[in-house]
Amino acid sequence: MIDIQPLAILREIDRTGSLTLAADRLNLTQSAVSHAIRRFEARHGVKLWEREGHKLRLTMTGEYLLGLAHRVLPQLENGATILEDYARGRRGAIMVGMECHPCQDWLMRVVDPFLAEWPDVDLDVTTAFQFGGLTALLSHEIDILVTPDPIERPGLEYTPVFDYELVLAVADTHPLAGKAHVDPGDLAGETLITYPVSRERLDIYTRFLVPAHALPRRHRTVETTDLMLRLVSSGRAVSATPDWLLRGVEGVTGVRIGEGIAKSIHLGHRVGPSASYLDGFMTIAANVRV
Repeated sequence: MIDIQPLAILREIDRTGSLTLAADRLNLTQSAVSHAIRRFEARHGVKLWEREGHKLRLTMTGEYLLGLAHRVLPQLENGATILEDYARGRRGAIMVGMECHPCQDWLMRVVDPFLAEWPDVDLDVTTAFQFGGLTALLSHEIDILVTPDPIERPGLEYTPVFDYELVLAVADTHPLAGKAHVDPGDLAGETLITYPVSRERLDIYTRFLVPAHALPRRHRTVETTDLMLRLVSSGRAVSATPDWLLRGVEGVTGVRIGEGIAKSIHLGHRVGPSASYLDGFMTIAANVRV
């Protein structure tokens, strides 16, 4: 069996960039950290790092164990949290993972009635996944995945909660605002803003631009919906945006993309018996519309 302590040490060194700071974070002395690593290396016959002056460079073995630490330790920490919840008399906890950047407002309208109906259940939301939301769901790091792009895998199923159309958000004064729909070539001179998601997962590319061998003049990313819509309304850029997100937004018009890009938000969850509060969350979510 692999000891947990060396994994925790490698993760803290990766986070802090310092053996000394890692030792402080783990409430250990620097000599205790070094001894734990030497003991691990001797037991398994491997070398985890090499010194380059005052810096540490991980070996291939060290890099592998660091990746293992990032995958395994969050699961153990989440398990410890759930055990603590049970010890305190709580009935459980839900971790919701978000792969839908503009869905935050919708999710908050699900959270409020859920917390009222299930006062003894903790709920947390994360958008940070070490290896993606699908892997987090399969590895039990999260319980529910909110995603517009369900990927079928054995042991998982998806529940659609609402449909929408992806439209091109442009300023009201933009020349494209008066068109019934945009063609791929219409974006050749535009700056396209998206959330920080790889192009392989952006429908504006995979379902519209790439099949037509077209690209925008420039592609940039922003973290927040508010900034995205402000940049669009100022005429500085265009953006592929859910149609429901533009309701009530002044200065911005949604134009159909090609023949239309239909989408749905899904809740991904593991197959099999589930706690009643998970079923309760799913039921509430299915009845909250954008």
